[in-house]
Amino acid sequence: QVQLVESGGGSVQAGGSLRLSCAASGYTFSSYCMGWFRQAPGKEREAVATIYSGGGSTHYYYADSVKGRFTNSQDNAKNTLYLQMNELKPEDAAMYYCAADPDIRACLYGGNWRSEFGLWGQGTQVTVSS
Repeated sequence: QVQLVESGGGSVQAGGSLRLSCAASGYTFSSYCMGWFRQAPGKEREAVATIYSGGGSTHYYYADSVKGRFTNSQDNAKNTLYLQMNELKPEDAAMYYCAADPDIRACLYGGNWRSEFGLWGQGTQVTVSS
C-alpha cells in the first residue's frame, strides 16, 4: 500500500526553524518526483518545493517565496523526504503536504505539471507567530 506520512510540524516564532519529514512506503521512492505543498486557510494550495534525482543529476524547484530559506532533500536509504525550513515567517504558516508521483515531468518541467501529483500525505501543520 502506497503511503506518505508527514511529521515535524509545530509552532515556532518568526525567525525560527522546523524540519518536516515525509516517510514513504509501498513504492520505489527514488524513482518518483517528490514535492512539498502548502495551503493556508482561505488560500489556494501552492507548490513549495519539488525534487527528483535521476540520470546523474538532481532537479530542484523552490517557490520564490521560500528560496534561500527552505531546503528540500531526500534520503533514499530511509525512503524519506525532508524540508528544512529556516527563517520562518508568519506567512509560511499553513498545512504542509508531502506529495509524490511516478511521472517525473512534474519535477522536470514544473508549471502545470505540478498539479498532477497523484499521491498525498495527510499533512502537518506549521504555525509561525510574529
